[in-house]
Amino acid sequence: MKLLLLTIVYLFGPVAIILLFNYAKPMRKLGTILMAYGIGILLSLLNLTTVSLKDQASIASLQEWIMNIAVPLAIPLMLLSSDFSLWKKSLKKTINALLGGIIAVVIAVVLAFIIFDNQGIKDLWKAAGMMIGMFTGGTMNFVAIGQSLHTDPTTFTLFSTFEMLLSFVFLLFIIGGGYRIFRWILPFSDSAITKDTETVDAEFNFEDYKGMLKPRIFGKMMLAFLLSLGFVVLGAGLSLVLTGKLNELVIIFTITALSIGFSFIKPIRELPKTFELGMFFIIMFSMVIASQFDLQSLGLVNLDIIGFIAFVIVVATLLHLLISRIFKVPGDLFTVAHVALLYSPPFVPPVAGAMHNKKVLISGIVIGLVGYAIGTYFGVGVAEILKTISPN
Repeated sequence: MKLLLLTIVYLFGPVAIILLFNYAKPMRKLGTILMAYGIGILLSLLNLTTVSLKDQASIASLQEWIMNIAVPLAIPLMLLSSDFSLWKKSLKKTINALLGGIIAVVIAVVLAFIIFDNQGIKDLWKAAGMMIGMFTGGTMNFVAIGQSLHTDPTTFTLFSTFEMLLSFVFLLFIIGGGYRIFRWILPFSDSAITKDTETVDAEFNFEDYKGMLKPRIFGKMMLAFLLSLGFVVLGAGLSLVLTGKLNELVIIFTITALSIGFSFIKPIRELPKTFELGMFFIIMFSMVIASQFDLQSLGLVNLDIIGFIAFVIVVATLLHLLISRIFKVPGDLFTVAHVALLYSPPFVPPVAGAMHNKKVLISGIVIGLVGYAIGTYFGVGVAEILKTISPN
């Protein structure tokens, strides 16, 4: 009975979340991913994932199957709609803001790893890699790295949950007026920033799930799904050739490269609702991973994990500010760059709107898209390096 109920929740829960996101304004502010984690943790609280030994293997198999297929399908769908050619419109200061943010995040994570490595946090080197992915591309990269490194579900959910909570507080600070502090620290101007932003809201309307089931949209969206599925098959085939088995790292790297390449083909890039369909699978994955969360472990490691994440956010922000000050990056451009890297592109428009400055919108989106593209590689690479120096 529990297996059937869980299957229904896992498959149709994302639909309910999307409907709430579309039609309930408070839920829209909460966000689809946070709602997914909330439902997943609720499943754990209600003991729906606690079953007899007889059913345990079946539920574990269901969860593993969903996790193994959801992320590889989501990555191409979310990247195919990304217009990486917009990078041509970026300026020198935009590049400085991007590079400064990436350097700041990597330094902050490595320093946090050194400080917290002896605090007993399980698989901290994996978590460090996931945090770099999170802060250079958002949830998609965080999930991809976690899956590639075979991260323990409890570690994954603890870090993602506390990161989301702390980042939410920081985002409220920025939108609530924190950007004015960044303007004061970085009182530079850049008249060269593109003014061609009149259509940007329509072009970068992330997570607009309305109309997905209309026949003319649904058919084209399914073409993107089949292409994504083809990338997964190619990645699996290459993995079998190179390693003799299904290696998640090879598969994810392959589908990421293919997705970026095909995104330059305009008819493919303009297929509707591909980003939203990718988010559907990320929502599903988030529900499953959160439902595996062992709440009893929360009191054992939460303070150390909160300290690790808070350290990364604070130090990365200060270092990014310092680098931006040196290279005279304007305050608003710094803000959207930092938000794009720490939260992903969907958060750029609301912040630009709060600042009443659409001129930095395209630059922020481009920075976030580049973060999407490189975050997985940076995260896995740093994690593997930290693994060699970690005594745990």
